[in-house]
Order: sequence, then C-alpha cells, then structure tokens
Amino acid sequence: MAAELDFSPPEIPEPTFMENVLRYGLFFGAIFQLICVLAIILPVSKSHKTDLENFESKSSEAVKKPKATAPQTSKKPKKETKKKR
Repeated sequence: MAAELDFSPPEIPEPTFMENVLRYGLFFGAIFQLICVLAIILPVSKSHKTDLENFESKSSEAVKKPKATAPQTSKKPKKETKKKR
C-alpha cells in the first residue's frame, strides 16, 4: 500500500517572460501606491512650509500692484430660439 502513494512534488512549469513582467510590475505598483499613501499621511517638514509661506508673501505683493482695467465686453441680447405659433 505504501508503494502506491506518490509523495513527489507536482511538476510546475517555469513562468513565462510575460508572467514575470506581470509579477514584477504588480510588485512595483504596490510599492508606488504605498509611497503615495505615506506621502499623504506623513506631515510635511517645517522647512518646506516656511519656504511656501515666503513664496506666498512674495506672490501676494506682486498681485497688489495696480492693474490696468480690462475693457468690458458688451453683452448682446440673446436671440429667441422658440418658434412663435
């Protein structure tokens, strides 16, 4: 009875090139998603925030300069689209 049982490992075919590409592509995609999620969860460093505040104050000063008024476009009355009966 012991001679009838076959305990040898089953034959598994070698993975093809496209299966390897798919496996490693999914692996790198998962790593990329984890990096993106961590970038959202983890707070931004203080030095980066101060750089942004300095940039915003400089840009707001540039906006405060007087601007030339743009000519207003005159609105034409809309044509009636309904047919008169």
